[in-house]
Amino acid sequence: MSDANYTRRTINKEVVPSEHLPEGERALRVYLPPGYNQVVSYPVIYCQDGEDFFNFGRIATQVQKMILDDEMEPVLVVGVDVDKSKRTAEYTPDGDRHEAYVRFFVEEMMPYVASRYTVRGEADQILLAGDSLGGTVSLHIALAYPRRFRYVLSMSGAYYPASRRLAAASDERLDWLKAYMIVGLQETAFETDTGTFDFVALNRDMKAVLEKRGAQLHYEEKDGKHQWGFWQRELPAALAWFAREALG
Repeated sequence: MSDANYTRRTINKEVVPSEHLPEGERALRVYLPPGYNQVVSYPVIYCQDGEDFFNFGRIATQVQKMILDDEMEPVLVVGVDVDKSKRTAEYTPDGDRHEAYVRFFVEEMMPYVASRYTVRGEADQILLAGDSLGGTVSLHIALAYPRRFRYVLSMSGAYYPASRRLAAASDERLDWLKAYMIVGLQETAFETDTGTFDFVALNRDMKAVLEKRGAQLHYEEKDGKHQWGFWQRELPAALAWFAREALG
């Protein structure tokens, strides 16, 4: 199949009104699969850092290729944009905008998407995806709404102490949760806006927390740095995991 078929994609831009976010709205980008039909319902992948997932992760192109190559059922991909200056406040569970963002995501953004597109709402037909702090907030959205979501993709999740404490705070079993976790072996001293962290250790610690609570994990450590070059390269394998586990 020619490269033009892979890159000739349909991506719509949307603006979701919000009562939870101080700005009163948030931008989205929505990838539609080839042959999108409003009488058919589709699984959906929700991405944090939407602009980065589309521009640097090339998720629309990668999903398009997998669909056309019969490696994945047709899905929608929704990228939720973020103001980088407010990203930490929204994505960390102890951030002062976190609760508002989580409520916006589930109570406003998802119903808006469902009102505009024919997406499936079952827990096993949704993937929450994110890199770094995006992986963190994806996990915590799933934890905040037990059994509302089943699948989480976390690439180099920024699981700082507050995140791990919150994940370990309950004795409730997480046997309904499946997560794909990957981290780069060259991420042992990554500088963030809140300090320098060993992301390999952070992910190993969160893996132990989640497994103790019964979550089912696909966990890998590979050569890679804390950057989109690594995550873009690993994204097809993560998408294939979702296709295999959830979509059959």
